[in-house]
Amino acid sequence: MYDRTRADEVGDRFLATYGPHGGRMDTFLIEGGRRLSGTLRVHGSKNAALPLLTAALLTDEAVTLRDVPDLADIRNMVRLLGELGCERIAGPQPTTLTLKVHDASQSHARYDIVRTMRASISALGPLVAKRGYARVSMPGGCAIGERPVDLHLRGLRALGADIVLNGGDIVARAPRGRLQGAKMFLGGQFGSTVLGTANVMSAATLAVGTTVIESAACEPEIVDLANLLNSMGARITGAGSPRVTIQGVDALKGADHTVIPDRIEAGTLMCAAAITNGDLVLENCPLDALMAAREVLSAAGVHVTEAGGPSADPMRAVCRVTCERVLRPAEFTTQPHPGFPTDLQAQFMTLLTLADGNSIVTERVFPERFLHVAELSRMGARLLRQGATVVVQGVRQLVGAPVMASDLRASAGLVLAGMAAQGTTIVHRVYHLDRGYERLEERLCGVGAKITRVDDKDIGGPATEA
Repeated sequence: MYDRTRADEVGDRFLATYGPHGGRMDTFLIEGGRRLSGTLRVHGSKNAALPLLTAALLTDEAVTLRDVPDLADIRNMVRLLGELGCERIAGPQPTTLTLKVHDASQSHARYDIVRTMRASISALGPLVAKRGYARVSMPGGCAIGERPVDLHLRGLRALGADIVLNGGDIVARAPRGRLQGAKMFLGGQFGSTVLGTANVMSAATLAVGTTVIESAACEPEIVDLANLLNSMGARITGAGSPRVTIQGVDALKGADHTVIPDRIEAGTLMCAAAITNGDLVLENCPLDALMAAREVLSAAGVHVTEAGGPSADPMRAVCRVTCERVLRPAEFTTQPHPGFPTDLQAQFMTLLTLADGNSIVTERVFPERFLHVAELSRMGARLLRQGATVVVQGVRQLVGAPVMASDLRASAGLVLAGMAAQGTTIVHRVYHLDRGYERLEERLCGVGAKITRVDDKDIGGPATEA
């Protein structure tokens, strides 16, 4: 049985360790100039796992997810689901999570948990679809620019939900107990919405009639969610294309599902190999989801080749990443999938700081996602920002310096910079990194890096206030 008091204690300890207020604040000390060499396995996808977890709210039966990464965001989501009456059943392995609803009377996703991660909004659709009522606090997450939830609400309203904002909470009701299928357009100012598509698609599985989502997100994480929902008895077609059709059903059952590999972790590790002039073999690598990123790597002189020939499953391939001695400049613009992913922008920008020439990086998904620019400049990078574009003038060498992580992917970029830099780099507030990368420093050290995790207080770090 779920113990709210116990869960709150665990959550409080987590926030004290990783959160921006009080307690221990971990920092990385990185000794640069070490070449990476060896083999790493890509973990299951965080961005896929979070909506998959909330799908357990749609059924009274158990849902088992395999290859779930052990991350701060995942632990917070499990805690949130516990408060919503969805109990975690101990599995045979830490990476296997089994969830089952035992109390459907709780429908309030509180601010104390929701503020730690934006993906908490994924509970809204399943709650109102299954229980007819949901109260979800407006979400938090990384400081990477404005990310409104208006498309989520537009889609749920199209399904017939009555939605009001009350005290910072989104309150949604299905007037007659069930949502109604509808046709809708979910395109926004910066393209489609991944979490919005996941939310509406999940809700529509239990709606009466047929739902058509036009301008749906095409990301692999949406395909993975659709695959889970279909294995639970949903009737979804078109996932991975801009037009998704959902035939509503009366009830969903349990399922056993393996999470897809994390394409953002894979891309980050590819950059780690390249920026250290290393030689890494990546197992469980979703090459098929990284075509745009691989194109940029190839232009820069980074070679990503399938090891042992073509894989039977291009989403779970084995590849080798090597680099030419001199990196070449490149250009890329972030776009919704299948374009270049915004979640790899900071890492690739870091890589291009060492290219022989000028590179151009344009951010079209989150135009303000450039907080890492100032920190990279502290390490000797030459970066000129003009609106949503940054001109990267390559330098011969980065220099170690104290830097501050501002968000999850910027943190990864600073770690990459530290591994390539001359001297010691101190990366403060790596709790951001822990939200999306499982034991990254341990894994990188296993293939040649030298990264030490310490308490900020031990090195006279900055104050812990956000």
